[in-house]
Amino acid sequence: MNINRWIRDIADFPKPGIDFKDLTPLMGDAGGFAAAIGQLVDPFRDHGITRICGIEARGFIFGAAAALALGCGLVPLRKPGKLPGARISVDYALEYGNDRLEMHADALRAGERVLIVDDVLATGGTLAAAVDLVAQGGGEIVGAAVIIELAALKGRSRWSRASPLHSVVVYD
Repeated sequence: MNINRWIRDIADFPKPGIDFKDLTPLMGDAGGFAAAIGQLVDPFRDHGITRICGIEARGFIFGAAAALALGCGLVPLRKPGKLPGARISVDYALEYGNDRLEMHADALRAGERVLIVDDVLATGGTLAAAVDLVAQGGGEIVGAAVIIELAALKGRSRWSRASPLHSVVVYD
């Protein structure tokens, strides 16, 4: 099923010149959402995934559904100051500044098979930080999956792993 019909463009958001890919219509349609999750996880069904690491914020939504579909646990990768207890973190650069991802220090056991999930792959900075964070936590990265890839922003070039990077929909 082609999920493009549930992805709408919002012109000039969050700033002029940006065409935002809005996934809320997709999430709001039971059939479209189920199709998107199926397409997101299908390449990884036989990879022995034990944890999904979902990137804040919409990566939580797709990550939680992916974890249910694969019968595994969910680990949230959060922005600073959102997790109680002991944390590990990775700082990373964005096109407009710096940010940080954090995870509970005990969220992964050594060798856990991890699929990283997010909504959109743009420049690749957040995904690269997630890879570093999962590695720091002892996880074995089996791959990454996103709903949308914005190919013109060349984020895939920052994925230097042998494991697959799967995009459900690719926009040029």
